Amino acid sequence: MTGDVHRTYDRIAEHFSQTREYPWPEVEEFLDGREANTALDLGCGNGRHAELLAERAARVLGVDASVGLLAEARDRARERDFDLSLVAGDAARLPLADDTVDLAVYVATLHHLRTRESRVASLDELKRVLAPGGVALVSAWSTEHDRFDADEGFDTDVDWTLPGGETVPRFYHVYAPDEFRADLEASALAVDDAFVSSGNCYAAVHAEGKRP
Repeated sequence: MTGDVHRTYDRIAEHFSQTREYPWPEVEEFLDGREANTALDLGCGNGRHAELLAERAARVLGVDASVGLLAEARDRARERDFDLSLVAGDAARLPLADDTVDLAVYVATLHHLRTRESRVASLDELKRVLAPGGVALVSAWSTEHDRFDADEGFDTDVDWTLPGGETVPRFYHVYAPDEFRADLEASALAVDDAFVSSGNCYAAVHAEGKRP
């Protein structure tokens, strides 16, 4: 996340976390059979996918720009007894060293970055921190979602409704599938597979590929 989006998620963190109990099946499928020394949940939210990573990696890092969501992830790790190292950071400027991550998920966060430049930069950052042979799953909202009627990608605000009725707008860039693939190909990542599932664009990527 970047800009004011992290403040938005600070405001809604507790309620948002309550509605995000279970991991996505696409993430479970991607992680099935994989193991790692160091894993990364980029845009970790409340840690639901970090919990899956903790079953497969000796060390798990969770990065999010929202301190409110990091607190929710910390509570989840404590309550469910899994190890998780949490770092506040911008997805387009990761506070991590080069070549340190073997396995990563970057789920439902890329679409919160406001410009194409920042979105491609964040994909480059993911490439930078992946070790040789490292793999990752990237996802973003798609125009294929049944709530949208569009053929091309667009920017929008999607309201989150808090208990009591207050609405909090959240910025999204909703990707057309071809646009999602184009941004991946403009980055330093190599794409193994790109697909649409449950209204989201997904890509399995790896670290070996063209460099910026």
